[in-house]
Amino acid sequence: MSSQEAIWSPLWRSQVVNQLKQTDSQWDMLIVGGGITGAGIYREATSLGLKVLLVEQRDFAWGTSSRSSKMVHGGLRYLGSGQLGLANDSVKERQNLMNELPGLVNPLPFMMGHYKGMFPGPWIFDKLLAIYDFMAGHRYRKYFSKGIRDFFVPGMNTSQLKGATQFSDAVTDDARLVMRVLHEGNTDGGTAVNYLKAVDTLKTETKGIEKVSGLKLEDQISGEQFEVSAKVVINASGTWTDELRQTLGQKKVIRPLRGSHLVVPFWRLPSAFTVSFFHAKDKRPVFVFPWEGVTVIGTTDLDHQQNSNEESSITREEIDYLLDAANLQFPEANLLKGDIRATWSGVRPVVSKNQDKAVDSNTPNKPSDEKREHAVWDDQGLISVAGGKLTTYRLIAMDVLQKAAPYLPEISTDFKKTSHFKPSTLSSGFVELSSELKKRLLGRYGAHAHTLVSHARELENGLEKISTTDTLWAEIIWSCQSETVQHLDDLLLRRTRIGLLLDDGAEEVFSGIRDICQQYLAWDDVKWQAERKRYQNIIKRHYSLPE
Repeated sequence: MSSQEAIWSPLWRSQVVNQLKQTDSQWDMLIVGGGITGAGIYREATSLGLKVLLVEQRDFAWGTSSRSSKMVHGGLRYLGSGQLGLANDSVKERQNLMNELPGLVNPLPFMMGHYKGMFPGPWIFDKLLAIYDFMAGHRYRKYFSKGIRDFFVPGMNTSQLKGATQFSDAVTDDARLVMRVLHEGNTDGGTAVNYLKAVDTLKTETKGIEKVSGLKLEDQISGEQFEVSAKVVINASGTWTDELRQTLGQKKVIRPLRGSHLVVPFWRLPSAFTVSFFHAKDKRPVFVFPWEGVTVIGTTDLDHQQNSNEESSITREEIDYLLDAANLQFPEANLLKGDIRATWSGVRPVVSKNQDKAVDSNTPNKPSDEKREHAVWDDQGLISVAGGKLTTYRLIAMDVLQKAAPYLPEISTDFKKTSHFKPSTLSSGFVELSSELKKRLLGRYGAHAHTLVSHARELENGLEKISTTDTLWAEIIWSCQSETVQHLDDLLLRRTRIGLLLDDGAEEVFSGIRDICQQYLAWDDVKWQAERKRYQNIIKRHYSLPE
């Protein structure tokens, strides 16, 4: 690819798409899906020196990877079901991410109350956590029999409370994690393009054997279609995994499950911990946790039967379910629908137990009964992957590369579990930045943090925070300059999260956002008004209370 325009600069995408249309050279690997799974595969493949193209039908992290529960779980639930290997892998990967990305993947203490007659009791839970801590190489668990409401979780329900156990997992900004991984792949020579949809597989026949040799792509900006060839095609499209596999005659295996969340102002439900408890209605685990200056309540676990081509949306029933849970655990909070600042819903692409049968709404087992392990298939050179957890995305990438190796004889199959991230620092010259802000920016932007801050120094308000969030105005500017922003929701819901953190999708700061978009993206007044209308419709339909 030509380097005429800087990678992901405002003019870069159109240049690259034009080159793809006009060039018939073969890629080593073509990846479909710009969520955390596709990004992880992209990063690993580029580190091996492969010529890699990644395409995403919407925006990077548009699907589940911007609408998860933000948790980097060590896999405590896997221990409970006897999946020791999977739990150990999850714990190790959680620790790796916290060590490599402080400021983006951060430890978050959990607190779980033990109530009379409720399972698990303190003793059993402690033994489970002892294994958990052993895997992590650090003791996090502590048991408290008193002072819980006074010192740890104000307002927590203490009726029949025997005590509470503190343990630890981690929390992240999932969309920024995807962007950080993609940036590393870009640095190693990969090409990642958003708003390019895979519409069909291309096949060639050799000695009577048919093999996938590329894809027909559709530019979602211009509507034009063109073909791209590759030695191997990776299908990491999450909820849409079945669509490409069905072009090869394969049956459906994905059971889409929706998980929804509520965002309320931190002052309405303050907590320094993630409070974990079981819903009174169905005994499912629910969490209340602090994130980016707000409090999040989640999550649900339902069969997702909404249109897969639209963003998922919370339902009235899910809102009632989550409010009931929070008000039972925090009876004095008396949360109402009017307290809800925003909502989000993500769809988990779970691989059904009945892989040999078409998956439909009549699947008999409950959503919570489905396993969360990933699966990898080789369909005539189309390597598909689905399932799994955000925490283990790097291990999933290794499995995919192993499956793809026969089509790439030039690479070694002895893959190492190396770091995805190059070490980076901010020089001591940035004295105006606190240590916490430096850590936050380095975690989110890596080596690019230096450029971001240097530019911010030249701007009048560059290092100021946007309203009540921790996001800097400089981050908005840098994303416009360097992260292939095509629409307003790319900028406010994924590159930054201020659309979730401020009222009405951050409408209070639209004046400043408009000025930045017009200066750095060259949006005129007509373009700004169209993008604003489009964005407000997305917020109203998919991130607010249903009408």
